[in-house]
Amino acid sequence: MTGTDERTSAESPEPGGYAAARLRLLTEGARTGPPRRAALAELTDDWLAGLLTAAAGKPQGISLVAVGGYGRGELSPRSDLDLLLLHDGSDPAAVAALADRLWYPVWDLGLDLDHSVRTLSEARKTAGEDLKVQLGLLDARHLAGDLALTAGLRTAVLADWRNQAPKRLPELRELCDERAERQGELRFLLEPDLKEARGGLRDATALRAVAASWLADAPREGLAEARRALLDVRDALHLSTGRATDRLALQEQDQVAAELGLLDADALLRQVYEAARVISYAGDVTWREVGRVLRSRAVRPRLRAMLGGGKQLAERSPLAEGVVEQDGEVVLARAARPERDPVLPLRAAAAAAQAGLPLSPYAVRRLAAAARPLPTPWPAEAREQLVTLLGSGRPTVEVWEALEAEGLISRLLPDWERVRCRPQRNAVHVWTVDRHLIETAVRAAALTRHVHRPDLLLVAALLHDIGKGWPGDHSVAGEIIAKDVATRIGFDPEDAAVLSTLVRHHLLLIDTATRRDLDDPATVRSVADAVGTEGTLELLHALTEADALATGPAAWSSWRGSLVADLVRRVGALLAGDLPDEPAPTAPTAEQERLAVEAFRTGGPVLALRARSEPVPAEEPPGAPEPLGVELLIAVPDQTAVLPAVAGVLAVHRLTVRTAELRTLRLPGYVGGGDGSVLLLDWRVAAEYGSLPEAARLRADLVRALDGSLDIAGRLAERDAAYPRRRGLLAPPPRVTVAPAASHHATVIEVRAQDAPGLLHRIGMALEKAGVRVRSMHVSTLGANAVDAFYVTTGAGEALPERDAGSVARVLEETLRAP
Repeated sequence: MTGTDERTSAESPEPGGYAAARLRLLTEGARTGPPRRAALAELTDDWLAGLLTAAAGKPQGISLVAVGGYGRGELSPRSDLDLLLLHDGSDPAAVAALADRLWYPVWDLGLDLDHSVRTLSEARKTAGEDLKVQLGLLDARHLAGDLALTAGLRTAVLADWRNQAPKRLPELRELCDERAERQGELRFLLEPDLKEARGGLRDATALRAVAASWLADAPREGLAEARRALLDVRDALHLSTGRATDRLALQEQDQVAAELGLLDADALLRQVYEAARVISYAGDVTWREVGRVLRSRAVRPRLRAMLGGGKQLAERSPLAEGVVEQDGEVVLARAARPERDPVLPLRAAAAAAQAGLPLSPYAVRRLAAAARPLPTPWPAEAREQLVTLLGSGRPTVEVWEALEAEGLISRLLPDWERVRCRPQRNAVHVWTVDRHLIETAVRAAALTRHVHRPDLLLVAALLHDIGKGWPGDHSVAGEIIAKDVATRIGFDPEDAAVLSTLVRHHLLLIDTATRRDLDDPATVRSVADAVGTEGTLELLHALTEADALATGPAAWSSWRGSLVADLVRRVGALLAGDLPDEPAPTAPTAEQERLAVEAFRTGGPVLALRARSEPVPAEEPPGAPEPLGVELLIAVPDQTAVLPAVAGVLAVHRLTVRTAELRTLRLPGYVGGGDGSVLLLDWRVAAEYGSLPEAARLRADLVRALDGSLDIAGRLAERDAAYPRRRGLLAPPPRVTVAPAASHHATVIEVRAQDAPGLLHRIGMALEKAGVRVRSMHVSTLGANAVDAFYVTTGAGEALPERDAGSVARVLEETLRAP
């Protein structure tokens, strides 16, 4: 059947003809994107026009109007139809009957319909009261009936909008801001709403409305392409799911990517983020211009009255060579010559960030078009201006995005292209890779007073995850890239080596502090060997904090900070020659010693459960997250199966383990059985819901778990059976590895798995069955991920032979993979 035959079939008022033609259009695959949306709109136009003709012939004083997305001709496969039956008010009863004859065939096909019946005056009145209605009417398009009536509506609505723009545009901005607060930033979300999130289709529509007001206009470069990209993704989402949805759920992304011919879900998200970035930046520029125009209009009458009329030139204040401030923006000086001054883009950006002002989009566009590339290596001024930009704190973000919108960042740092808009499928991260790097620089700017080389800290913050654009370990890839970039931008070989070391080991301190036994000399020695110098250690400490704070709330706390600081103190002492190779273990606190003595004396478990109130250190930024939950201290006479027993009891009581540490404490001088060994467990726990159980109940159940009378596995299995698993993200399988040369006295087994009730109990049981002893452990939870390290020994207290260690790791991994 030809396209003409299709249209003829669809023009019939019978729903079946339209439904068949619609189905062919959506499944034939020959047309996609804008051509398919336009064809679907045209097909629907013809059908609805046929319905009106069949019901009313050629009516006078009545017209059928498409509004909203349908008015723009943007019909996705499951889009609803926004329709207005406009009439002159001469026969309301006849119009109501006609409306029923129009709406019911649409409903019969199962199509979503947003409909209204109004006169011209009613439509204008409703639009004046409801901003969303007015926005929809701005895209009014005639379908059938009295064309003059539709034309009158369009003229009146546009005139009203332009006349009321000074009042309505602030309302529209507030609406956009409220929606962004609810839905978040489209370009950073793993499951974004393509329509409602900031930078989505709603914001693109708002920019069209601003342009229609004639008050201000959005940057046009790339905006139509960005809107088209989001519409294409929504089309594929509708076809893949068969639902009218705008939320790009994780489980749908691979299928949507395949529908669009993209490599995978990451390529899909990157395309979405690129489009959202363009729309968000256009929104920032447009709303800033709206604010400027409205302020100017408010001030101008008063100035005219004071100055007796005449046009006033905007005041220009110098900021740097070739850079001035004008009307709240940073622009180029009249004498600036970007074609002769390759440092000007960085100088302008640094001046804007230092002043806390936005870069004019016209200035950035001129710089992108005219500025010559920097020589290699960069001149000292260029490097200094980059460092100044990175050290400006929060204003850096907006200025960086302005440079990126015109492609200047990728020209200055070609390696940036691989991380731009790259998603991070990790619940701990709240940003894409590129924004995380800038956020790290922002956090590092607050720490520059703590280090002797702020420039190296800031550049390391910018580059520490640059390797995520390459396959393999991003730290290893990043080390090579960082050295190359450092040389290119003019650092000497010694500084370039420091930067590459910082990038290579940017995870070393946090990983070691939270997953290794700091009392083990091998732990401190390994970090000292990797870092090399006290100066590099100082920089790495600041970079670690900045990186964690820029990652998200789950990545940093006072507790984590204290662990890292303790490790840095030990490593610094070793590098300074003040620490012996075999330091004495950290002495227990008075409370830990009291509990240990009581446990040894009574021969049973003793515990203390209390809230932990830690003051935030003065140097910690306001709002830094505190560790979740309360502290649970447990002392138990040394025996087998303590770890699974304690973990099982906590799981039974629905207590989530945030962090956990286990170590052995020897009480010399005690007689009467045993060698005075007591296991000391320090946990941070939080109630899954409800309040914490009483300490007496926990102790009673722990006694039963240790003597075998409490069936923990059975209790947990019953609870799992009672609550069926919900559909959600398919977590990657657990991974268990042996950390090579991590300790001289024990074998370190690392476990990375999806956190779940009873996980630690299962790990403890598997280690018990393997016949190994847990000498110490370091458990932490990052978002939905458990990252645990267990120091295990043979029964004789020695490290496991290499073959046995690998076997234990394999058995443990198989146990955790089992359903």
